[in-house]
Amino acid sequence: MNILFFSRLFYPHIGGVEKHVLEISQLLIKKGHKVTVVAEQDSPKMKLNEMIGEIEVLRIPELKEGNLKKFKIWKWLWYNRWLIRNADIIHCHDVFFWYLPFRFLFPFKKIFTTFHGYESYPLRQKDILVHKMSEKLSNGNICIGHFIKKWYKTKPTYVAYGGVSEINPSAGTGEELKTKNDNSALFIGRLDEQTGILTYVETIKIIKKKIPSFDFLIIGDGNLKSEISGGIKILKPLGNASEYFKNYNFAFVSRYLSILEAMVAKRLVFAVYDNPLKEDYLRTAPFSKYITISSSSSELVSKISFYLDNSRAKEKMVDGAYAWVKKHTWKEMTDTYLKLWAK
Repeated sequence: MNILFFSRLFYPHIGGVEKHVLEISQLLIKKGHKVTVVAEQDSPKMKLNEMIGEIEVLRIPELKEGNLKKFKIWKWLWYNRWLIRNADIIHCHDVFFWYLPFRFLFPFKKIFTTFHGYESYPLRQKDILVHKMSEKLSNGNICIGHFIKKWYKTKPTYVAYGGVSEINPSAGTGEELKTKNDNSALFIGRLDEQTGILTYVETIKIIKKKIPSFDFLIIGDGNLKSEISGGIKILKPLGNASEYFKNYNFAFVSRYLSILEAMVAKRLVFAVYDNPLKEDYLRTAPFSKYITISSSSSELVSKISFYLDNSRAKEKMVDGAYAWVKKHTWKEMTDTYLKLWAK
């Protein structure tokens, strides 16, 4: 099949949706399909047309936020409508509005949507309506998380949570749990309200009063970076950020993909929330019983202290998480896409 993906951003830009589309595209190509990704050019350094491996990537140039943005996207797609004409499958990752006019120009094209995450809290009625419209005008959809059904009133064709790379059969011996410093934690994610970064930072400040040597590293960037102080180390987003898990005892992560990567690295996850939507995002996930979930820095400090003193309880949680996540690979995620398109 000739598959056309629409995604607001794409590799080498780093993010959960970008990695999701990259992993699925690579596996689809291995199965003999052709994949083209259309995304925004978010930096002048990014090429407008390039091959990333065997993925053809086309970027829409000179886009700035504002009311005219969607019209520039539609204009670009009109001039490049041959992409739609030649595609067997068109799949939007959140950005169904890109395709909206063409849904009526090409009424018999198969069009699907994956809904990733949420915009902000509280949800705007506009965002809920856009989700419903995207669902109704799509031939099927994948919701990344059960919370989408509740909060957006979306009827999912499939619910998924992303994936991890294929598991090495020789892994799982227990050696992965060892670190140079048990008093350590790693945060990976955007430095914004949705990831709970300020709650984690406040937690570390409290812990360091009891354990001054507690090692904490942040890998990420975002609008809250300037609010992080106290000599905390911050690295820019890295393509292989998940490799850092092996050097830290605990994972401070609250987004699905980072949670799965921490679970497969055999690191205990400490997730946080600060609103009812984010709480549902975490607690309705099928792996929620294998991670810790907190609503405040004081609650998080208490849980970290408990697992520092109870290694057996920590290992039980980690083993349960590993057993769950090793069955949820990108291969299985790709098969879900193929089943969706076959409906």
